[in-house]
Amino acid sequence: MLKKNKVSANKLALSIAAFVTAAIFLFNGCDTVPHVNTPAENIADGRVLSVKYCKSCHQYPAPSLLDKATWETGVMPQMALRLGIQQEMGQYYVDPRSSMSLADWQKLRDYYKNAAPEKLLLPKPDTTTDWAIFKLKLPIGVNRKGSPGMTTMIKLNPFDKMLYTADAGNNLLTWDARLKATLVAKVESPVSDATFFKGADGKNTGVFTGIGVLPPNDLLKGTLVQFSPGTKKADTLLLAGNLPRPVFTAPGDFNKDGLTDYIVCGYGNTKGGLFLVEQQAGNTYKKKLIRAVPGAIQVEVGDFNNDGWPDVMCLFAQGDEGVWMFLNDHKGGFTEQNLLRFPPVYGTNSFQLVDVNKDGKKDIIYTCGDNNDYSSILKPYHGVYVFTNQGNWRFKQTYFYHINGASKVMSADFDGDGDLDMAVIAFFADFKYNPAEGFTYMEQTAPGKFKAHQVPVNKYGRWLSMEVADIDQDGDQDIVLGNFSIYADKLINQKDFKPNWDMYNPIVVLENKSK
Repeated sequence: MLKKNKVSANKLALSIAAFVTAAIFLFNGCDTVPHVNTPAENIADGRVLSVKYCKSCHQYPAPSLLDKATWETGVMPQMALRLGIQQEMGQYYVDPRSSMSLADWQKLRDYYKNAAPEKLLLPKPDTTTDWAIFKLKLPIGVNRKGSPGMTTMIKLNPFDKMLYTADAGNNLLTWDARLKATLVAKVESPVSDATFFKGADGKNTGVFTGIGVLPPNDLLKGTLVQFSPGTKKADTLLLAGNLPRPVFTAPGDFNKDGLTDYIVCGYGNTKGGLFLVEQQAGNTYKKKLIRAVPGAIQVEVGDFNNDGWPDVMCLFAQGDEGVWMFLNDHKGGFTEQNLLRFPPVYGTNSFQLVDVNKDGKKDIIYTCGDNNDYSSILKPYHGVYVFTNQGNWRFKQTYFYHINGASKVMSADFDGDGDLDMAVIAFFADFKYNPAEGFTYMEQTAPGKFKAHQVPVNKYGRWLSMEVADIDQDGDQDIVLGNFSIYADKLINQKDFKPNWDMYNPIVVLENKSK
């Protein structure tokens, strides 16, 4: 009897539960059933998330810029770190500091993995391999029992007409007409840039940018120092210290007080900045921060808004890549304007402000090809670009030529026909299958059209630095290439390739024979 009553009670409870469930469906419909995204919906959500999070820091990197494997093993782990997402033994996890949930992070990963190509397609080279208008000149007296070539800077001094170079061994050297080197100073750290002037006493004086520690770092070891080569170390004047890995310096009187100031690119690594080193009374200097981001790599100085005051145009790499213009506010500061912006995988590294099409407006020539971070594969968008000024500092891309690992461009009328040509070096060239890609002479054959000459200097070095100047004083522009080989084996991104160039030549000269 008790057992029968218990069964009846169970049946009553089940009936009540069924009635309640039916009522819920009646009043709320199917919305109460948890919705599980389909794979397609996850990918669509991932695209939205990628735009939201990636564009908040830099130009949006489309999945098509890299292959699936590079996104997954190279870039995604670094992207996770910047979002506060931790990784251990291939597994991701979040904590209270993370910027997104683990589910959203997986959606973002799925989007890139799904949308990225299996492999990037590279353009076929359209070039001629020849010496064009150049003749090779090699240095004499090269020490082949010492350290490999480690040239970090090349600059022609317009006052004494001497060629200056620096290296990773903290040496500052000059070169005579025979290309024989003379040590003129031992410095505190490798020199990355130099600018020269005549001092009040008539002495040939230089302002030298000391990078501090050469490999990527955030140490404040960089300096800006002034001295006359060949004088005592005690005569060295420190203009600025505690700089984050500075790589470029440009002079100008930015407050119009009659004294020379300097703009310094503090490239850094994850931290850095663009600085104004302002000269004060009594030959002292004050350092001011203009933009507090890493990657400042090169500047042009000019009066860009025609108000009579010098302005600054700066190329930034290392994350938020692009060209920014800083207009002088006449009060010791600048107002900022972005002109061009590139995705962080481009590897931005050099630019020049020149009038390519001779319309009276300055255009931008630009290279990208730094290829030693988290996506060290050959890329179809590496090379040299021309962005034509449309007026009011608005630019339109009008030319591109693919060069793997392009690292610097310098323009001049090399062949004397009245238009600008370009010289391009590539530190991360396709050394395995196209080694002559390390240096390309771009001859302008018609307005906006260029013929590419791969000059076969690849067996003489790997080119990190370059100077364009009339080295032999014969009225045309020559090219000097600086060899950097000490880290060559560690900076090769192609499997089964061993460096096959001369490891000891500090420089080579391409003498212009167009006249």
